[in-house]
Amino acid sequence: MSAKETPKNAASEEPTSFETALERLESLVAELEAGDVPLEKSLQAFEEAQRLIGYCEQKLQAAEKALKQLAQDAASTLGRNSESGA
Repeated sequence: MSAKETPKNAASEEPTSFETALERLESLVAELEAGDVPLEKSLQAFEEAQRLIGYCEQKLQAAEKALKQLAQDAASTLGRNSESGA
């Protein structure tokens, strides 16, 4: 196995939700902050954390885009209603 490859396990799989990813990220941070993690495991935890951060950022950007669209749609609907004399 090369240095870039990681073993296939539950920790390296795609999270099922934003909340799951955030919980796993928090647990990785707690492990690393405790300082009792060997170097190899620290590197693996860091790599996993980077993947989780990317996943969370992607989910947050999608949510932000959806909220902006909803706000724009609501503003548009309110504008049409006020023009029709409602």
